[in-house]
Amino acid sequence: MKRFTEMVVLVTGGRSGIGQSIARRFAAEGARVFTAQRGSDAEFEGIAADFAQPAEAAAVIAKVISRAGRLDVLVNNAGMMQEALAEEMPIGDFARTIAVNLITPFALTQAALPHLRATKGAIVNIGSIEGIGCNPRHAAYSASKAGLHGLTRAIAVDHGHEGIRCNAVAPGWIDTDLNLEFIEKSVDPAFFRRNIGRIHPVGRTGKPEEVAGLVAWLASHEAAFVTGQVWTVDGGRMTKLSLPV
Repeated sequence: MKRFTEMVVLVTGGRSGIGQSIARRFAAEGARVFTAQRGSDAEFEGIAADFAQPAEAAAVIAKVISRAGRLDVLVNNAGMMQEALAEEMPIGDFARTIAVNLITPFALTQAALPHLRATKGAIVNIGSIEGIGCNPRHAAYSASKAGLHGLTRAIAVDHGHEGIRCNAVAPGWIDTDLNLEFIEKSVDPAFFRRNIGRIHPVGRTGKPEEVAGLVAWLASHEAAFVTGQVWTVDGGRMTKLSLPV
């Protein structure tokens, strides 16, 4: 089933990880896919951008429109994470996380709205379960993702009457290269690998393709009555209460 034939999709951070799986899913379903991130993209139509500079967002949208003439789906996926206690984190580092994870998605949305209005398009923001809960030393990341969830609701409320839908997906632990690298840098990688699945009711961690499947559904006409929601993809992790074992 090709739900996105003749549609144009922009996925930020679409060259790797969850973003790459999302881009591949849309392409497999017929979309013309653009990605935006630092550097080039050998697989899709890449647009080079430094999202620590939110002012570049408008230029990214303009390039998609100049090349394709339309925009049907915006996926705000690009993000970053820095670890530090609040009292240890320089304000500049905190501001950079907020810029990449929250201000740039706002700026991309702002620039995309006229074009999404024309196509009755959809926005899917990639938030995080850390916008709902929080891991240690993640003050900036958690704040940025909670803000992105709030932005999702605001855009849905303000622009739903124009035919624009906006939802967010909040992934839990997904087996990306970034997370696998995090495991290898832990104190006891073997212990981490043995036990990470146990904190999930489904007994395992997630795959990027499982996030991509939900993103594609939310962007499709099958979800035409779905907007302003934050959908967790976490194997039940946020539902399971911790015990001292």
